[in-house]
Amino acid sequence: MNFELPILAPSILAADFTKLGEEIQDALNGGTSWIHCDIMDGHFVPNISYGPSIVKAAKKAAPEAFLDVHLMIEEPDKYVENFVEAGADLISVHYETCPHLHRSIQNIKKYGIMAGVVINPSTPVSIIEPILQDVDLVLIMSVNPGFGGQSFIESSYERLSELAAIRDSRELSFLIQVDGGVNLKNISKVAKAGADVLVAGSSVFSAENISARVQELTEKFQ
Repeated sequence: MNFELPILAPSILAADFTKLGEEIQDALNGGTSWIHCDIMDGHFVPNISYGPSIVKAAKKAAPEAFLDVHLMIEEPDKYVENFVEAGADLISVHYETCPHLHRSIQNIKKYGIMAGVVINPSTPVSIIEPILQDVDLVLIMSVNPGFGGQSFIESSYERLSELAAIRDSRELSFLIQVDGGVNLKNISKVAKAGADVLVAGSSVFSAENISARVQELTEKFQ
């Protein structure tokens, strides 16, 4: 699947759920086509967010949106089908929760959607090299997963650059996504480090004008 890069993926974790459909449409009106869904189980990460029903509601509110579902949960294989049925276009799973990572990626791809792998800030980029030819996206967490509104971990720039260099040297085509603490001050540096897709939560949905903020972030993410 071809996308016009770079991509801003607003995370609805920071949205007002009483106005979810309206705020998703505001984000799309700002020029993005991706919506990021953070799924947390209270076990792998110290927070509980939402499940397939909210993903389904997001898809119903905006059928044209590309739903990017990030599973921060233990035993993700058990729930892949539920999120596919809810409308996920891409499902990403954590290296740290998948003892049989190739099998987990294959399990996602059998449904005809895109598959991604995620690594936490303390997980070396090199550890996922064996799976890179099999994934559509790699998500570099630039905060420790579990809560929105955290500060960007500075070492993430080097990790993004390292991953981009590996991609180039192996002539692979996976997208590089970054999630956590990215804002108007550091977004240009994140882009230069190699990110193709930027997850932005509170920096989008806390704005007075969501559409204008999406446009502003997208312009700086070049």
